[in-house]
Amino acid sequence: MTNPTPIDASIRRRSRWYWRGALSTLGVIGILVYLQFGQAAPDTKAERGSKNRPPFGERPDAPAVVAIQSAGSGDFPVYLNALGTVTALRTVTVKSRVDGELVKVNFSEGQMVKAGDLLAEIDPRPFQVQLQQAQGQLTRDQALLQNAELDRVRYQTLLEQDSIAAQQTVTQESQVKQYRGNVEMDQAQVDNAKLQLGYAKLTAPISGRAGLRQVDQGNIVRASDVNGLVVITQLQPISVVFTLPEDKLPDVVKRYREGQEIGIEAYDRAGKTKLADGKLIALDNQIDPTTGTLKLKAQFDNREQTLFANQFVNIRMHLDTLRGVTQIPSAALQHDSQGAFVYVVDAENIAHLRRVEPGPSEGEKVAIADRIAPGEALIVTGIDRVKDGGAVDVAEKDGQAVAARPELQPKPADESGQRRRRG
Repeated sequence: MTNPTPIDASIRRRSRWYWRGALSTLGVIGILVYLQFGQAAPDTKAERGSKNRPPFGERPDAPAVVAIQSAGSGDFPVYLNALGTVTALRTVTVKSRVDGELVKVNFSEGQMVKAGDLLAEIDPRPFQVQLQQAQGQLTRDQALLQNAELDRVRYQTLLEQDSIAAQQTVTQESQVKQYRGNVEMDQAQVDNAKLQLGYAKLTAPISGRAGLRQVDQGNIVRASDVNGLVVITQLQPISVVFTLPEDKLPDVVKRYREGQEIGIEAYDRAGKTKLADGKLIALDNQIDPTTGTLKLKAQFDNREQTLFANQFVNIRMHLDTLRGVTQIPSAALQHDSQGAFVYVVDAENIAHLRRVEPGPSEGEKVAIADRIAPGEALIVTGIDRVKDGGAVDVAEKDGQAVAARPELQPKPADESGQRRRRG
């Protein structure tokens, strides 16, 4: 047997240190894996179990903590809601009726104008010249007519004296008629020239708000221009066109035919800010077969000028007012496969499920025709843990906090027991 050399001994020592290091490394990795994943399972199980437990601090059989509100009574307005578009009663594009240079603009963009206000002027000189020519022609023909009439009278006298032939008198009578026709034609030319001269001044045909100017001063405008000078939109009064489903129409038509004034409120796009008050003025004569709706028109005085043409608005139609009806919070109304219901809480804090027939709603209130009496307490929050015939713990009533019942309050710790545990 050969003795190990120093080199062999060194190799064996290095091999032992290598395996010891490898085992130590594996041990550290195992501990880290355990800390990372081995402790996660209990937490996950705890989370799964917590889903079936009541809220922290409550016993599994503890009554549901709820908030209640009392049913009220009073007049309840009935509204129909719709979407509408503001439509101007009249919109006019101001155009020139004659061709010429635009020499003056007398309005500002966005200005409120009245019917008859002078908006712009076209160079009047060409039309003044035409008027003078027509007036000169008229004066000349009037003089010829006057002379012909004098000759006719003179010829008539001579005819009576048998001094001239009758044919000469007839010819003179025809001459008078011819000159009279010329005078009438000249007068028409004068009137037309005056009209053309008047067209050189552009006035507002209606009262309303002027839009943006389409032509600047100094340009040549023509009667054939499409855009015109400016668009004027009537804002006071103004109308809104909206639609209602055909199943909502009977009550509206009945009140409209009876001559009752049906109030209309216009709100902004978000439905939060009221813009104007108006009234229903017209119903269309046919229902749109594609949508099953009918167009209606409301008119607004628009004194504050809050409505603009083509503006999108929310419409509320005040259709009726229910007198002395029971009202409940909309949060109390629940629905299931059998219909609508509420939970009523009695004096013993016991919840009772009660089926109801909801009526019209407005805001956070719902009208109820029967089965709910004014003053009865209805659950509005915490309904998910409430059971029919089960006890509830009222934490809030009509917006005011309510003290918890003594049996639900946590009991004080046993001091002697604490001492024993400390010992």
